[in-house]
Amino acid sequence: MTQTSINPATGVCVGEYPSHSDEQIRASVAAAKAAFENWRGMSFKDRAEPLRGAAELLEDAAERFGVLMAEEMGKPVGEGQAEARKSAWVCRYYADNGAGFLAPEPVETEAARSFVAFRPLGPILAVMPWNFPFWQVFRAAAPALMAGNTMLLKHAANVPGCALAIEQIFTAAGLPAGVFQSLLIRSNRVAELIADPAIRGVTLTGSTPAGRAVASAAGQHLKPCVLELGGSDPYVVLEDADVAAAADVCVTSRLINSGQSCIAAKRFIVVESVRDEFEAAVVRRMAAVTWGDPTEPGIDIGPLARTDLRDSLHDQVARSVGAGARCLLGGTNPGGPGAFYPPTVLTDVRPGNPAYDEELFGPVAAILPVADDEVAVATANDSSFGLGAAVFTADSARGERIATDRLEAGCCFVNDFVRSDPRLPFGGIKDSGFGRELSRFGIREFVNVKTVVVAG
Repeated sequence: MTQTSINPATGVCVGEYPSHSDEQIRASVAAAKAAFENWRGMSFKDRAEPLRGAAELLEDAAERFGVLMAEEMGKPVGEGQAEARKSAWVCRYYADNGAGFLAPEPVETEAARSFVAFRPLGPILAVMPWNFPFWQVFRAAAPALMAGNTMLLKHAANVPGCALAIEQIFTAAGLPAGVFQSLLIRSNRVAELIADPAIRGVTLTGSTPAGRAVASAAGQHLKPCVLELGGSDPYVVLEDADVAAAADVCVTSRLINSGQSCIAAKRFIVVESVRDEFEAAVVRRMAAVTWGDPTEPGIDIGPLARTDLRDSLHDQVARSVGAGARCLLGGTNPGGPGAFYPPTVLTDVRPGNPAYDEELFGPVAAILPVADDEVAVATANDSSFGLGAAVFTADSARGERIATDRLEAGCCFVNDFVRSDPRLPFGGIKDSGFGRELSRFGIREFVNVKTVVVAG
């Protein structure tokens, strides 16, 4: 069997890669287990060097990696280059800070000495998606490796070239054999890997159904897991907001990665008193977007990653209009060999509408008009998801209170769009998952938090 890369802008095959056999999978798991025994004993200084080397390689070849991402999953080349550079950032961040995050913490007790130590667990299975094929791997790998774990990557089937490129980066950077390996396998092999006694934890970024399946398997075998799942992020535009600025930020967020981002703005909740101004600004901004071949200069959004995803998105739009939403822009399926979908704006989106209840993974903005500021916050929380949220207001102190105490999400921003940052914890609540990536919280997800007491 093979894994095939299909250019979503053209429908043309750009690469075929043989899937790993049962024997190769067993050998890789054994190699990860064996490599752990040496890697765990290396100093933080020595573990940091391959991460710094990977950062240099990512920056040096950012242009090439941007083209690879564009060819495999349709990301505009400029965004792919930025993704490679951001991946370099997270490698350097943990190389610089990992030792401090995992330094022993003394605790005063009656004993001569008491402290908390942080020690690696072993091989970690990473199940990663296609939408940020470099960043989401490196943000999981950098802290896990710096902590002394080894990692096996099961990447999305439509980005095998990216999966192998990441393994090659780590190898070229000097990571010892077996410490990071890519497995070209299908999703139906994940449960048996989780069941393998050599695997000591699993991290997944993906859909909520995928998260439920991985959580179930991990729970059955008592393995820790981190789940970063779907989102339908609300962006709340209050009555006193700078409407033009809010619309610009909302559209910018909605169109990142051609709208295929878990933390993209998806539900624009706007108070009626500023609704008309906001709708006009959003439509104007969305209509000005250039879309086409992601390898061409000046392209804002490329195709969706696959034609089935494009068709599924259009079905959600059609069902939303059928349920009472009004389409102000776009909303047509262009068909053709490429997986393109036009920038689309829906309004009058109400509860029970697919655009209200479901995650729309593409360049579709859903406007939810509400009576006042209080209803706006309540509507934002009326979702099974809880990954990111934003609030726009002229009173930043009030916005901070709403973000801190009232919005139900793992990442809340005021007058800006939600984004991940190595320095800040990242993750969600409710159906958006649990656990945290990045910052000191992320590196402590896959360690043994060990109590040590020395009587004297």
